[in-house]
Amino acid sequence: MYLRLLTLLLLTSIYPITTHAEKRTVFTIGIVPQFEIRHIRKIWNPIFKVIEKKTGYKLKFKGSPTIGDFGKELTAGYFDFAYMNPYQLLLSNKSQGYIPLIRDTGRQLQGIIVVKRNSAIHSVKELANKKIAFPSPNALGASLLIRADLSNNFKLDFKPVYVKTHSSVYLNVIVAQTDAGGGVQKTLNQQKENIKGALRILHRTPKFAPHPLAAHPRVPVRVREKIAKTLIEIGNSITGKELLSKIPIKKIGAARINDYSDLKNLGLNQFYVQ
Repeated sequence: MYLRLLTLLLLTSIYPITTHAEKRTVFTIGIVPQFEIRHIRKIWNPIFKVIEKKTGYKLKFKGSPTIGDFGKELTAGYFDFAYMNPYQLLLSNKSQGYIPLIRDTGRQLQGIIVVKRNSAIHSVKELANKKIAFPSPNALGASLLIRADLSNNFKLDFKPVYVKTHSSVYLNVIVAQTDAGGGVQKTLNQQKENIKGALRILHRTPKFAPHPLAAHPRVPVRVREKIAKTLIEIGNSITGKELLSKIPIKKIGAARINDYSDLKNLGLNQFYVQ
């Protein structure tokens, strides 16, 4: 009798949780804040609507004010799905088991250093002891890769200034608050013509696999697979390609954790701020 009662209690404590997980239709998603939250919503909301229509699953965007806040929330496993930079994937995969699903297979991630178009600076070595704007300490292409490159390869000392977003970096350079700034090609391309026209690319870092969309392991496998498959299907249509190009994703495809193994050898942990 006691054994039967214990078994019944165990079953009733396990099955409701499992059933609830399988029946969930709303999942949270975080997106690394390279832009203001309003702009992120404008890019992603049409994609969320297509996913919901095709799968029945609703992705509920949870905005993070800064890249640093986003990184902390990833480490805590706050999001069911997250679009993150590759180094954040390595860290969140280790801490929470986040699983990469899809990425842009048509291009690679590369950091760029920009200066004013009429700047007297024409070589990386001239950045010694200069003020350089970065969106945050932990932005991969726009900060970590550049700071590692300047410190390890060029042996330069410089003065980092953290200004929260990529757009703020470019504006700080234009108004001469800093001598240079770190960014990535995709965010530079998305600036207005008067912003782009006022800047010049001084340096580019080596290239790596770009941002993945990843899922927390608590998300059922069938849900992860269906959303990944749907995104790839979206990317194969003309209208879908247009939607994904605004992220921007040039050519969507599957992502795997091994795609990001090259980053492990860069010593980025010495530049990452907890």
